[in-house]
Amino acid sequence: MRSSATSSGVRPSSGGDTGRQPKYQRIAARLREAIEAGEYGPGERLPGENDLMAEHGVARMTARQALGVLQAEGIVEARKGAGVFVRDFKPIRRRGLERLAHAQWGEGRSIWSADAGDRELLVDSVEVGEEDAPAAIAGVLGLGEGGRVCVRRRRYVLDGKPVLLATSFLAADLASGMPIARPDTGPGGVYARLEELGRKPVHFREEVRSRMPSGDEAERLALPTGVPVMLIARTAFDTAGVAVEVNSMVLDSAAYVLEFDFEA
Repeated sequence: MRSSATSSGVRPSSGGDTGRQPKYQRIAARLREAIEAGEYGPGERLPGENDLMAEHGVARMTARQALGVLQAEGIVEARKGAGVFVRDFKPIRRRGLERLAHAQWGEGRSIWSADAGDRELLVDSVEVGEEDAPAAIAGVLGLGEGGRVCVRRRRYVLDGKPVLLATSFLAADLASGMPIARPDTGPGGVYARLEELGRKPVHFREEVRSRMPSGDEAERLALPTGVPVMLIARTAFDTAGVAVEVNSMVLDSAAYVLEFDFEA
């Protein structure tokens, strides 16, 4: 529902001094406030460039830049020939500690189910094979020169939207011929199978950074122009402190909230 604030439904900003901001940033801030206030709900169309030009007395490039700011933040998406719309997708709350607990995968549940809850999650693409280990991966897994790895590449889709690309690397001499090397690893996934092999993961380390996506990543994740990705590199260690898996993940940054809940 829109409130009747202005002809385009965008209310003047009630924030602090924005006089020093460029005009396009001030317009973007007002649109953002309108979205947060519920004046434009998920899936609704925002005022177009012509509307913003008329209301704010700005050039087309300024109006376009304002909408571009919101697209870069992942708040809205442009639909060719139709306009710019509020993204209709509820962010995934990725609970970093809960999802990796033994109580999750040790009881046969996928760690991804902790993220999805009762929403529809599926893996629509799985590629499994054996390759020469990249130098960085070989170093982490303690493989010598010419070491081989079992590689598992997956794409995860939630509520019909691609949200994550994940690539797991495990030593080939550990995974070859085992259920880990199959497209469907069974209840509890890779970590449950590692436990069965006597290499139970007991410690995890994750590193997080962000960048703009490659062309292939943007296409596979169906990302709007300007939306960055988050990169999470996770290493799983067994009881002897030896790395047993490296998982490289590419996430749609606008689709995720990273949550870490722990005691002081």
